[in-house]
Amino acid sequence: MKKVLLLPIAAAALGLAACSDKAQNETSQAADAVAADADATMGEAADDVSAASDRAFDSAENGIDRAGDAIGNAADDAGRAIDRTADDAGRAVDRGTRETGREMERVGNDLQN
Repeated sequence: MKKVLLLPIAAAALGLAACSDKAQNETSQAADAVAADADATMGEAADDVSAASDRAFDSAENGIDRAGDAIGNAADDAGRAIDRTADDAGRAVDRGTRETGREMERVGNDLQN
């Protein structure tokens, strides 16, 4: 099978050897142009992949930022709720203390009379 492949390659080499200098130059220039196009295409593809990666990372970063903000907001809301509850409890204790004091004073007055 290797001999079968060598035959067309040898024929192509002989054909190229028989070409004029002008034809060889044109073939070389065409090969250079194809190589340059392939190189440019690969460069553009690499740039596209890089840009897509940057967008994906930016999107992920924004999602993490939004999640952090939501957690911070929830913590702030919880803190405010705790403060309100503590304030309500403090007012209830104050009312209970005042009412107890008034009741003790009334009982004391009743005992004196």
